Amino acid sequence: MKRQLSVILFFISIVSLYVSCAKLMPGGPAADEVLDGPLEGLTAEQKKRFLKGDAAFNDEVFSSGNGLGPLFVASSCATCHAGDGKGHPFTTLTRFGQRDSTGNRFLHLGGPQLQQRALPGFAGEQIPAGATFSKFTPPANTGLGFFEAVTDATLLALADENDADADGISGRPNWVHARPYSAIRNGSVIVNGKYIGRFGKKAAVYDLLQQTVNAYNQDMGINSSYEPFNTYDGQEADAEVSNQTVQDLVFYLQTLKVPLQRNQNDAAVIEGKNVFMNINCGKCHVPQLQTGPFPIEAISYKTFFPFTDLLLHDMGPGLDDGYTEGNALSSEWRTPALWGLGLSANSQGGGLFLMHDGRAKSIEEAILMHGGEAEQSKQGFKQLNNEKKIQLLKFLQSL
Repeated sequence: MKRQLSVILFFISIVSLYVSCAKLMPGGPAADEVLDGPLEGLTAEQKKRFLKGDAAFNDEVFSSGNGLGPLFVASSCATCHAGDGKGHPFTTLTRFGQRDSTGNRFLHLGGPQLQQRALPGFAGEQIPAGATFSKFTPPANTGLGFFEAVTDATLLALADENDADADGISGRPNWVHARPYSAIRNGSVIVNGKYIGRFGKKAAVYDLLQQTVNAYNQDMGINSSYEPFNTYDGQEADAEVSNQTVQDLVFYLQTLKVPLQRNQNDAAVIEGKNVFMNINCGKCHVPQLQTGPFPIEAISYKTFFPFTDLLLHDMGPGLDDGYTEGNALSSEWRTPALWGLGLSANSQGGGLFLMHDGRAKSIEEAILMHGGEAEQSKQGFKQLNNEKKIQLLKFLQSL
């Protein structure tokens, strides 16, 4: 009897200790407070692959011993995308050398990416005389697989290149060359041998494989079999990262979860969305898109809410850096997704660095920098009373 009582008391003490520790230990962040994590609906095997890609993205740090450089911008993917969020001024990229659609005239001098850092014995690049350039703040990574799965037909239906409806907004695709290694999506529209780009500040990248390969090569100086050349001298070079690792990282980017909106039932947030739509912000920052067929079932035929049309829009002279990519004008920029906007400060050191180069330090400041096709919406914002402005900003902060 005493033995049974001792066993019962032992288990009671263990349970009490566990409950006490659980109360003392801080809980993890809520799902809507972080950007990283896998998409719901993945199979067990897909989750394993996601973790492999996660390790390649967040844990792999390169050095001279495993392929870094000799010229580079960063030594890991996570350097520029902490928590899969936006970058900050210390990780801002510089692109140079292309004024218009005729192409980059400074590829022989290191274009388009400035690799300002170098291993000992090498000199980092400088922007060549006469080359135009632009600063690009690294974007958040979440939900990218959904962008890849939107059909060309959907994007072309949103486009209005000649402003046929006379609303002052004329979004259009950036038609770009796909890489030989890119897997062409079913239903892709081809115009003069070019495809619709949908990634990057200028929508100059066709798919996430190209985006990943470029980041390895241009940002870290890591060669792959997809881009088997050294950024230092342009010569062919052996692969320094395996095809499997590259593909796992692509899968990771494709299957990162979508950002979750917070405070959706707050009256001010609800009214703020109405204000957003009433001043026509939703003409470019389209609230809702639909995916088509996609190899990953969890992404196929899904409705999602990114607040972008993935198209180019002329943003006026104030945002014209004199640099471009593909066939975009230097004043044209792909509409950035607004989902995750309210969490941007988490990866930006507690502050905000918005617009393509981080020049805006608040959401309101970013709105007031809009011009060109967004001029009417900016003026609409300026004419709002203080209550409506606060509601709009609360809505944007909820995304």
